[in-house]
Amino acid sequence: MTNKVELVVISGRSGSGKTVALHALEDLGFYCIDNLPFPFLNDLIELAKKNYPKIAVSIDVRNIPISDDYSELSEIYNKAIHDPDINSTVIFIDADDQVLIKRYSETRRLHPLSLHNLSLNEAIMKESDILKVISSVADLRIDSTNLSIHDLCKQVITTIQGKPYKQIVIIFESFGYKDGITKDADFIFDARFLPNPYWDPNIREYCGLEKPIKDFFAKYPEVDNYIDKIDDLLNGILKPIEQSDRSYLTVAIGCTGGFHRSVYIAQSLADRFKARGIAVKVRHRTLIKKKIQIKD
Repeated sequence: MTNKVELVVISGRSGSGKTVALHALEDLGFYCIDNLPFPFLNDLIELAKKNYPKIAVSIDVRNIPISDDYSELSEIYNKAIHDPDINSTVIFIDADDQVLIKRYSETRRLHPLSLHNLSLNEAIMKESDILKVISSVADLRIDSTNLSIHDLCKQVITTIQGKPYKQIVIIFESFGYKDGITKDADFIFDARFLPNPYWDPNIREYCGLEKPIKDFFAKYPEVDNYIDKIDDLLNGILKPIEQSDRSYLTVAIGCTGGFHRSVYIAQSLADRFKARGIAVKVRHRTLIKKKIQIKD
């Protein structure tokens, strides 16, 4: 049984921003191949059905079989769009001629068709003619003339996932101050002012993921109140952080030993955000260090 393949083909004139667009898709979890020879696309699709459910390829003028009727190009394209196991999107990126000339002048790169004794201007014109078949069937055309790299990425991401930024992953991490503050955290919240189960010898050996500790904290409304405040803060700033093109946000909760309060709060926050459909990872530093096994 094959998997549904999400296939994105990016093409366009040289210097328009195809590689930038491909990198944006890579950040979305696509397996990306730059400058794929077009005849290989058939084999790649069959392989993708078995191993790569999200794949993006960039195809430029160097990789397209040139013939009078472009029959090979049309045949592969038609096969892809009519394959029930493929969800295909063709994106064509272009820019004004003078902008492309300026970009090449600034980078001092040779245009691929300049190798055929064409001037830069002639190469750009020739490229337009060769790529007209892909341009005519594109699901999306992007003019990068006045776009920054960031704006181009946003347009590509919006096309693929319906919003102009990739989903951020929130890492909730618990730690103990006695072991040192987490160095890679974006936010650090201190839980040492909250009631400490450590002073109850009957439940001291349980960690913040276990029922005796959860029952202990349920008796103190200030614990849930603190979780609510952190939750409100993160909810209020999550969208702007996502729009800033961040991939990860690390939120650290600390208590004295990193065993009870910080674990309970970090896990509670993680459960809330996960229930909202946010991508979440949890890391309990002290529990990992001690290799704690949770008791039923």
